[in-house]
Amino acid sequence: MLGILASFFFAVTFVLNRAMDLSGGSWIWSAVLRYAFMLPPLLVLVLARRNLKPLLIDMRQRPKIWLVWSTIGFGIFYAPLCLAADYGPAWLVASMWQITIVAGSLLVPFFHTAIQTETGLKKVRSSIPVKGLAISLIILLGIGLMQLQQAQVLTAKEIMFGILPVLVAAFAYPLGNRKMMEECAGRFDTYQRVLGMTLASLPFWLVLSVIGVVQVGLPSGNQTVQSVIVALSSGVIATILFFSATDMTKGNVHKLAAVEATQSGEVIFALLGELLIFQGPFPTMWSMAGMLLIVLGMILHSFFGQREKS
Repeated sequence: MLGILASFFFAVTFVLNRAMDLSGGSWIWSAVLRYAFMLPPLLVLVLARRNLKPLLIDMRQRPKIWLVWSTIGFGIFYAPLCLAADYGPAWLVASMWQITIVAGSLLVPFFHTAIQTETGLKKVRSSIPVKGLAISLIILLGIGLMQLQQAQVLTAKEIMFGILPVLVAAFAYPLGNRKMMEECAGRFDTYQRVLGMTLASLPFWLVLSVIGVVQVGLPSGNQTVQSVIVALSSGVIATILFFSATDMTKGNVHKLAAVEATQSGEVIFALLGELLIFQGPFPTMWSMAGMLLIVLGMILHSFFGQREKS
C-alpha cells in the first residue's frame, strides 16, 4: 500500500515535468529545482526528530560512499528522466520508467544478504529472484505494447533522448537506493537516508545548474512554482513513502521486487493526469492492453511477495 501510494505522488513528476516542457521550461531546471526545494523540508523533519548529528558524522567519515551512490541514485536517475520529458507524453515516459522493475531484479547479484549460520551472521551474495523476474517480464511486455503507439513515428533523435535516458535512470535509481540501504545497514531511518542522499548529491546539481545558467538562463517563476510542487510531492512525500516500503523488506529480494513493482501504478496515474490536465491524446487499444499487463504484473508481484512473507 505504501508503494502504490508512493506511485501516485511520483506520477506528479511525469505530469508536471511535461507541463514545464510544454510551457518552455528547461529540463535542467526541472531536475535541479526539485532537489533544491527538497532540502529545506527534509532538513526540518530530521532536525525535529533530533537525528541530524549522527548523519552528518557518518557522511564526514564516509564521504566517497555517500557522494558516489547518492549521485547515482538521485542525480543520474532524475536528470535523464527530466530530459526524456522533452520528447514524449507523461504516460509514455512513465511506462518506459517501469523498466526499473526488471532492472531491480537484474541488479540483485551486486548486493549481499545477511543470513544466520552456526557461527553467526554471514553476508552472502544474493541471487536473481527468478520468479520475480519472470513476473517483471510480464510488465516489460506491457511496456512494449504501449510503445507500439509511438514506434512508427519515432526518429533517431527521439529514441536517443526519449528512451535511452529513461533506461539509464531505470538502473541508476534502484542501484543507488539499494547500495545506500546496504551501506546504512539500519543505522539511519528513512528521513535521514533521504536527507543524506539529497545533501550528497548537491555537487552534481550545482554543476548542472551552472550549465543551465550558461545555456538557458535562470528558470521562470512558473517553472519555479511547479518545481516546488514536484519537490514536495515526488521528492519528499513519494520518496519517503517508497523508501519506507523498501526498508520494511529488510533486504528480502522477493519482497523488494514486489515493492518496486508497485511503481507501475505511476503509468495509470500519469495517464489520468495527462488526460485531465492537458486533454492529451487517449492511448490506443494496444496501449490500454499494455497498461493492463503492467497492472497484472504488479498484482502478481504483490501476491507472490505475500506468499514469500508467509
